[in-house]
Amino acid sequence: MSDTDASTVRYEVADAVATITLNRPDAMNALTAEMKAALLDALVRARDDDAVRAVLLTGSGRGFCSGQDLREHVGNLEAGRGLHGTVREHYNPIIRALVETPKPIVAAVNGIAAGAGAGVAFACDLRIAAESAAFLMAFARVGLGPDSGTSWTLQRLVGRAQAMEMLMLAEPVAAGQAMALGLVHRVVGDAELADSARELAGRLAQGPTVAYGAVKRAVNFASVHDLDEALEREAELQEACAETEDHKEATLAFVNKQKPTFRGR
Repeated sequence: MSDTDASTVRYEVADAVATITLNRPDAMNALTAEMKAALLDALVRARDDDAVRAVLLTGSGRGFCSGQDLREHVGNLEAGRGLHGTVREHYNPIIRALVETPKPIVAAVNGIAAGAGAGVAFACDLRIAAESAAFLMAFARVGLGPDSGTSWTLQRLVGRAQAMEMLMLAEPVAAGQAMALGLVHRVVGDAELADSARELAGRLAQGPTVAYGAVKRAVNFASVHDLDEALEREAELQEACAETEDHKEATLAFVNKQKPTFRGR
């Protein structure tokens, strides 16, 4: 087990799960430049660590993430720096890291996920929400369009019409409604969230890691390509998976009516 306690992002590895915790509870985990850099560093660290086979992302305190820290943003506006490059330099790399990391990523949404905070959650592979959680596309409330990949992820999760409503009206979506819309996969009691999310991440960490990476790559590719291209990409990924130890172990285990032990390679 390894543990790093940074001022804004905590990083811990146990049982092949990297837990990344956004850690500005007094500010509802609003994202400063320092915090965005620390989050990206943590995601890259989890991606590159062979001992990590699944990632769990959550927030400390009462909120998951309230999005951009507007106090810091006001300072940039007053200094004439506008967005100060934060979309291209911070948010875009974070979303790419979440989507492209070849390991399953679970978001445990423990409270409000607003703006970029919602975008971070939507870019994860699975989302478990506490009953008190809510999602808010807050961009229009401050005169901005979407960022953090929400123009791409949201309509793929809920459809174009619902995405437009959420982005334009900027009204909060409670956990139960979020599940009905397909924004989250499970809603649990607030007291159950941490254990439920750890259990799911732990289950994924014991699974066929390379195959999970292939699932992510195949689905992401198919979302922007035609059928023939998607079929060819599936063939390429399947051929690579067929060479893994996990595939060979699982196939033999199936034939012998045994339970396979996956090693992530």
